[in-house]
Amino acid sequence: MTRFWLGGYGSAMEGSADGIGLLAGDADRQTALEYRGAVTQTPSPSWLAQHPTLDVVYAALEGDAAVQAFSRSGESTLRPLGEPVEAGENVCHVAVAPSGGYLVASCYGDGRVVRIGIDEQGRLVQDAGNRAAELRAALLGEPLEAAPPAGVAAAASDPYAGSLAASGEDAASGEERVSHAHSAVFLADGRIATTDLGFDLVRIWRPTAGGLILDHEIVLPMGTGPRHMVAHPSGHLHVVTEYSCEVFTLATGRDGTWAVVSAVLSSPIAEVGTDFPAELVRSRDGHFLYTALRGSNTIAALRVRGGGESLESIALADSGVDWPRHHLVHEGKLLVAGQRSDSIALLDLDERTGAPLGIRHTAQAPTPTHFLPVR
Repeated sequence: MTRFWLGGYGSAMEGSADGIGLLAGDADRQTALEYRGAVTQTPSPSWLAQHPTLDVVYAALEGDAAVQAFSRSGESTLRPLGEPVEAGENVCHVAVAPSGGYLVASCYGDGRVVRIGIDEQGRLVQDAGNRAAELRAALLGEPLEAAPPAGVAAAASDPYAGSLAASGEDAASGEERVSHAHSAVFLADGRIATTDLGFDLVRIWRPTAGGLILDHEIVLPMGTGPRHMVAHPSGHLHVVTEYSCEVFTLATGRDGTWAVVSAVLSSPIAEVGTDFPAELVRSRDGHFLYTALRGSNTIAALRVRGGGESLESIALADSGVDWPRHHLVHEGKLLVAGQRSDSIALLDLDERTGAPLGIRHTAQAPTPTHFLPVR
């Protein structure tokens, strides 16, 4: 039996999911995946992450600005493990450290990048710094909200603020650029990369006992909107951009500083302003990458060239859903979550060319936003 935990949007996020769901089907044929119902009563668990060694799953509760841990309580059931821990407004992504000692939460609404500790049982723990801040707020008679969570990393600054002010572009457009942290990836050298979709940044962090320390930043062209990333076996970092429909490839220099080495359109026919790429994933062998274009509702396939330093767009196919928010490669197939169609689709992939071959199966599921294989 093939099983996936399914993240989704609830009513607070204009969705119909009741909590973390279960998607299950025939492990051999993979043609009978179906939604088996919610296994938790959790508001808008939009992104899920697995602990590396424990039977514990972490959920970004996007509408509640918090992260919560869940432990396996049966073959296909979860139960809360402790209380939710505050992260930030519209927390949309969580990534667990390979050590299992903490996770990094990315918050779209307020731009926060937050380190949250994990104890030996997998429970989320509030850092001592946060408790001290709460005590200080109480002693000074300040509202509790005045004490932000411990582990909140340094806020991003807009690298284009000066040029925008000089040109008057912000004032002319009437739109202020704001920080939107969106995802995190743990790199092979122990550092962490995060994206800021609002400020066109990829930020590199050094984890320390006291929290995340900013190492340096890579500034992408203005208005690209870096969203999600893939750390490639070659050592390169691939970044898909939501606004410009591109995939940027980053590499490290001898001094450890990351920089852009190439960029390519996610699809030759992607239409900026109409298409909005979502997830970026790779095949098991690393030869191909796949991104989904919300708008045209297509899946774009790209071939990794050379030593991983460049990409080539090779195919475009129907995703089988409306607004494909998330997808993953599983046992030679591509599983796609359709946020607006309340459905999932399973696509065949050509192992030789990497191209999507067609839709094998679809099933209904309430406002799906993320797949996580049940371990």
